[in-house]
Amino acid sequence: MSPTAAEYVAKHEIPVSEIKLSRTARPQIVGPDTPESPFPIVLNGPVQKGFGRGSKDLGCPTANLPDESITPISSVAKTGVYYGYAQVIPPAEHPEGFRLKDLKVLPMVMSLGWNPFYKNEKLTAEIHIIHEFESDFYGYEMRAIVLGYIRPELDYISRGKQPVVVVLEAFQSVPTEALIEDIEVDKRVALNCLERPGYNLYAKDSHFRLEVLEPKSNV
Repeated sequence: MSPTAAEYVAKHEIPVSEIKLSRTARPQIVGPDTPESPFPIVLNGPVQKGFGRGSKDLGCPTANLPDESITPISSVAKTGVYYGYAQVIPPAEHPEGFRLKDLKVLPMVMSLGWNPFYKNEKLTAEIHIIHEFESDFYGYEMRAIVLGYIRPELDYISRGKQPVVVVLEAFQSVPTEALIEDIEVDKRVALNCLERPGYNLYAKDSHFRLEVLEPKSNV
């Protein structure tokens, strides 16, 4: 069994990720027809500012959860990309900028690890909700249920660069087509997986706030 993310943290180690050098066909649905241990895993916490690269570089804005909020998954799961559901919950007194559809329980993909392409030095859990928001939600509560594993974390060689034994820091400045393509595939895989009856029932789990109120500024 692979070490959990928390075990790497305890050893002050960062796992070495496989370098993806070319495009390869990927399955469009993964895992069993119903969640199996250690899933489902519930998470919640205030959204923190991340590195800002997801939206700027990759077209995939992500929300970071604080360290103490990711223990339920880092203590039982290995690094990699996961899928499930998430919900943003703005303060009842400040719902401005949020539409009713922004507050629903929505599909998500989550990266747990050190993001090897960018050479992070700290374990993070970055959630991308598959939905177009008009407002950011830093500081707002996020609730999530992680239901399955998609793939391991991978490293990538930037476009136009030749692979070498040691991946140089210069390679990390430009996102690769392979990285962006994998992210898009991750989203499709998540949506396909969540369509299964054994998974889509979690969109109504009691972990979420289901009595969603329409914000005052809703249009």
